[in-house]
Formats: sequence, C-alpha cells, structure tokens
Amino acid sequence: MPGLTKRFIGHLQSNKVKKCIELFDTIDAVDSVGLAQKINIKAKTLNKTIPTLLEINTSGEPQKHGFKPDQIEEMLLCVEASNLNVTGLMTVGPRTENKEKIRTAFVKLRKLRGVLNNKNPQTVLTDLSMGMSGDYEIAAEEGSTMVRVGTALFGKRKS
Repeated sequence: MPGLTKRFIGHLQSNKVKKCIELFDTIDAVDSVGLAQKINIKAKTLNKTIPTLLEINTSGEPQKHGFKPDQIEEMLLCVEASNLNVTGLMTVGPRTENKEKIRTAFVKLRKLRGVLNNKNPQTVLTDLSMGMSGDYEIAAEEGSTMVRVGTALFGKRKS
C-alpha cells in the first residue's frame, strides 16, 4: 500500500533479522550491538538502509531489553553502521503508577539523545519514542515524538 510504513515494534530475535527486513520498513527496537551488526550485514546484502531506533532500558528493570544508558560507545557503534539509519531512541517507561519515576525514565532518554548527538558531530538523532496509553501525556511533556497507544485504541489484551 503506497504511503504505508510498516514498523517492527518489540524484541527482535537475531535469527529473525532476514524475515524482519523483508517484511518491515523500520525496526524500532535495536537493543544490542550484535543485533545492529546482523541487521547491518543483512541490509547490505539486500542493498537497503534500514531506519531504526535504539532501545534503551531507562527504568533499569531486568525484564526489559535495551542498552543501559551508560553504554554510549556501544550505541555510537550502531549509529555508525553503514546500512542502518538510526533516527532516534526508544524506551518503555517503568511499570508503576509513580509519575515521577515514569518522568525520570523519559528525561533520561531525552538527555541521552543530547549526549549522543554531542559525542559525534555526524549523529543527528531526532526521534524519541516513549510513552504508551497509560503515560503518553508525561512522555509528550518530556519531548516524545512517537507514542504507542494501542491499548487506548484497541483495549487491553486478553490473557
């Protein structure tokens, strides 16, 4: 369908990279250097450049994927990959009702984008994907450029 961008959202297993690149236009959750390298190699063989977001675990929750906020050098390696177009960062806020904890996670992501942009003059990360149905207002206040509001649109998932 013309004008439709298909975004892969969620944890991508490295053995699914080829299929993912064939089916989707962007990958929104590159969570390791190893995954970035696999995507880069496969995209190169297909003569494609894949827009991506780096997933950052700003809440520190062990069940979540993503780079730790202090893994600056690893993130810059991903940004420098020839067949990736890293356009920004994404995070999922902490599972809590505590609005200050949620805000802190989003502020970390926004500040990290600034750090990465300052570390490498060629780096221009513009996207901040943060905020879902329960916390999108805080995310917007903290500079989110993308929110995920599936639950607000479609209702809660069935268990």
